Amino acid sequence: MYTETIQLKDLTIGYPGKRKEHIVARHINAAINSGELTCLLGANGVGKSTLLRTLSAFQPKVSGEIFFSGKELNDYVQTELAKVISVVLTDKPDIYNMTVREMVGMGRCPYTNFWGALSSEDEMVVDKALTMVGIPHLSKRTIQTLSDGERQKTMIAKALAQDTPVIFLDEPTAFLDFPSKVEMMQLLHQLSRETNKTIFLSTHDVELALQIADNIWLMEKDKEVITGSPEDLALDGTLNRFFGRKGIVFDEETGLFRVENECHKAVCLLGEGTKSVMVRKALMRNGFQVTNDVSLPLKIEIIEDEICLIESNLQRIGFSTIDELLRKLK
Repeated sequence: MYTETIQLKDLTIGYPGKRKEHIVARHINAAINSGELTCLLGANGVGKSTLLRTLSAFQPKVSGEIFFSGKELNDYVQTELAKVISVVLTDKPDIYNMTVREMVGMGRCPYTNFWGALSSEDEMVVDKALTMVGIPHLSKRTIQTLSDGERQKTMIAKALAQDTPVIFLDEPTAFLDFPSKVEMMQLLHQLSRETNKTIFLSTHDVELALQIADNIWLMEKDKEVITGSPEDLALDGTLNRFFGRKGIVFDEETGLFRVENECHKAVCLLGEGTKSVMVRKALMRNGFQVTNDVSLPLKIEIIEDEICLIESNLQRIGFSTIDELLRKLK
């Protein structure tokens, strides 16, 4: 069941400057739900990290209110917050000779005694966190021997072991290759569903966020933070306005962005199926405006697995690959 775990009311954020306080964003009114993955998007320097630090109580807000489960952030003492919020930062931990299990076990610090010794119940929580993230086989490995993806999973397992209702992540996919980025985002989405936790992260991976996140927060300098599902933000034109630039077009059919190259020549493309889609993509990349206007002198027809170029004299030339077609057109 989804509930509004975090409520922001007329929140203004910023940080101290040399002469006066520097305001990053004003009048933020929004909510973050449990059981959902929410992604914060925006350009570099717009204040995404400032917002995360403010929500995490790492720095004070300028004005407004932040509620966690109905209780204002300033009313929590530090020991209470450690049981409400866990944070996974972008920075790689500069730690050596500590095993993965020991690192994940540090997430139990808010619950252990003065000496930090883990009870049998704590050990069970650590085991569960390792399993949920899929890294029990790494438990005896030392942190410095891990790949970036393995290290990030370890830090997420540590956050799970902390057993907080809220998890904040700052650029969790920053150092990962594309397959690992996809795996990480899918993992976080799955964890939000399985644990009913509130997972909120900042990211520059727009395409992945639009495909995987339940909710999107768009942060723009000197403007209000806009929130909504990826689909609603697509339908009302917000995504196209926010990210649209010369050469970048939001495709409403796919719900994703595509690069639009300048067109120098028109071509008629006939046919359906995957090969037709790929031919269209290749032609547009090479500066062709692709239409279904059969009156054009240059026509391409997809017949089963063959690509046929029909020239103005009705001569047909067949190609088995798209590369061969492009070389002929060039």
